[in-house]
Amino acid sequence: MRPEGDYLQRAWQQSVYPIARRMGVPITLPPVSPQPHTHLAFEGFQHAKDHGKGNEYNHRVLRAFFVEGRDIGVLKKLAGEVGLDEKEFEAALRTRRYREAHQRALRHAYEEAGVTGVPMFVIGDRMLTGLQDEGTLEAVIEEELARHPGSPVS
Repeated sequence: MRPEGDYLQRAWQQSVYPIARRMGVPITLPPVSPQPHTHLAFEGFQHAKDHGKGNEYNHRVLRAFFVEGRDIGVLKKLAGEVGLDEKEFEAALRTRRYREAHQRALRHAYEEAGVTGVPMFVIGDRMLTGLQDEGTLEAVIEEELARHPGSPVS
């Protein structure tokens, strides 16, 4: 997909930007064109997770792409910024060491967890796919709490 195309421009103007403004998130439609394939970024996550840096890595990659507008082709540098060994990280991606782990995660999402789109919210036994406004999320959470009074989340 190309960021200069109508679909991404419209989706971001109508959905992403308004929600980001309400949440105080300084996000921008990345100018990288065409948008990159992300399988290596996800395989990089598997490596980072094995080294106790999964969350830090994800935060850094998403911030680099969506806030700084950087091409995530610089994954090795981003991995180094969160404390991972850049040479080891690069070797893991070059050899595709985490390809199968990433494929297992995808199979789990699609076949077992029922993920059909992103973002996806699971609240009790309800799954909400796509961007949701705060009111919708609050209402579904309240309904779930009412259905299960005294549960650990209430």
